[in-house]
Amino acid sequence: MKSFCIFAAVLVAVAAESYPEWYIQQGRYRRDVTLDHKVGTNGRVFGTLGQNDAGLFGRGGYEHNIFDDHRGKLDGQVHGTRVLGPYGDSSHMGGGLNWQNSNAAASLDYNKQIHGPSSFNAAAGGKWPVGKNGDFSLQGTYGKTSGMRHDYGGRGVFNYRW
Repeated sequence: MKSFCIFAAVLVAVAAESYPEWYIQQGRYRRDVTLDHKVGTNGRVFGTLGQNDAGLFGRGGYEHNIFDDHRGKLDGQVHGTRVLGPYGDSSHMGGGLNWQNSNAAASLDYNKQIHGPSSFNAAAGGKWPVGKNGDFSLQGTYGKTSGMRHDYGGRGVFNYRW
């Protein structure tokens, strides 16, 4: 019986490879419409509408450079997503702030699923020179999703280039 099952599996595999070309269905190509438009001197509006085998989707948002000077660079963003599919629909919205300078960086993100969970993530890190050939970096993260435990992380690294 075992050898019959193996024989049947091999026969099915060989038959699957011998279908005529006209029978094999071609995959659908993506049909996306994308927008990326500068607004003023420091803003940008972006968005995408599209369709694939999983359904229809749309994503849009606004990104703004708050400052870029001796303090570093601070960018803010708000965005939203809508998906319509055969397995259900979903809507998400969120935003974030990202700051960086020559030695450090930090980010703060918030995301909310409409009628669902929300999540909050923060991360920061810095890199400082040590002597002529070395540097020390320190990074930390914090995250929280509704209904789940807090997530913490940290990392410290000393690099020395011989």
